[in-house]
Amino acid sequence: MASPVFWSATVLALSAGWASAQALKVEPAQEDPAPAATQPAQQGGIRSANIFEIGPDASTDPKYGEQNNAERGKVQPGNNAPMWRDVGKGVTGTTSLPYLEAGNLIQPVVQYPGSRMTSAGEAWRQVRNNWIIPYGGSLLLIVMVAIALFYFAKGAIDVHGQPTGRVIERFTYLERAAHWLNAIAFVALAISGIIMAFGKFFLLPIMGSTLFGWLTYALKNLHNFAGPLFAVSLVIIIVTFIKDNLPAKGDLTWLLKGGGMLSGQEVPSHRFNAGEKVVFWAGVFLFGLIVVGSGLFLDKLVPAVEYTRGNMQWAHMIHATAAVLMMCLFMGHIYLGTIGMKGAYTAMRTGYVDETWAKEHHQLWYDDIKAGKIPAQRSSGPVNAQDAADATRAVKA
Repeated sequence: MASPVFWSATVLALSAGWASAQALKVEPAQEDPAPAATQPAQQGGIRSANIFEIGPDASTDPKYGEQNNAERGKVQPGNNAPMWRDVGKGVTGTTSLPYLEAGNLIQPVVQYPGSRMTSAGEAWRQVRNNWIIPYGGSLLLIVMVAIALFYFAKGAIDVHGQPTGRVIERFTYLERAAHWLNAIAFVALAISGIIMAFGKFFLLPIMGSTLFGWLTYALKNLHNFAGPLFAVSLVIIIVTFIKDNLPAKGDLTWLLKGGGMLSGQEVPSHRFNAGEKVVFWAGVFLFGLIVVGSGLFLDKLVPAVEYTRGNMQWAHMIHATAAVLMMCLFMGHIYLGTIGMKGAYTAMRTGYVDETWAKEHHQLWYDDIKAGKIPAQRSSGPVNAQDAADATRAVKA
């Protein structure tokens, strides 16, 4: 039991606390009166509104679809359907920006070859995704598979006679320099173009989006810089080799017999056979100039033209189509110039071929050389002994 002193102190403390609470008690304040109703301040004459409450029956107007923004604003403020309808039609608005098409958000409706009647941007997308990519990629694969099957079935075209040790200059230094410059630029353009166009199907799943994005960005810049180099070297190639690629007697016979590649008996030809002339005129001259012209246009390097979206779309479709066809022709040319024909690569590397090689593959050219109509050595200076040895060795391989 607690002492009487404890209980007395407890009662005294409770009494003091109750007295303090009564002294601090405050009456509750009266609620503030509600502010007087006022009209919302208008800024610039703009007032928020619900278009469904202002004009719910606005669409019953017979001319509803023909209203402009000012007329629509009277019954449905904020409804900009007329403006966006014009945007969808390709109507060009007014803008202070200097760009040629700054006032045009959506291109007008067109129909490109292979597309539906739709806006030009969508039509271009349909041509690219429905035609150029699937059929262009398929054509490249078909040509590669056909070359591989031909090689495994027939092997490299060989030289049957024994080398003589005497060589003929097939390509001068200038011709070889122009060829290799053009070949290097072409390979850079072909690889970068194939990866940019088809890489998302076979590289993106392996590399991932980040690395693939960096790769395509780098290849895009390589493509843009290699393009002008290819253009200059292509012109040099055309000027250098056009004389010996003119049609000549015997070309039609060569084409009809396929050069004798299937029969094993080659058809006589001049310095360049009919197959090489087809590659020159179709691949180098026609498709090459089309690719160069459209590529320079896409790089905006052609003066005094309008770089509108429509023109750029046309340039891209032409560029992609011609590039695929040119690559298909050049794949056959690269095959025959490397592993497909013994001695061909050495001829372009050293400039010389053995007389046996010249006689078997280009008999009419060889006959003209032996008759003195064409010099066997067109470059000044003596024949490099190592180059001559390599040419002879290529025939023996």
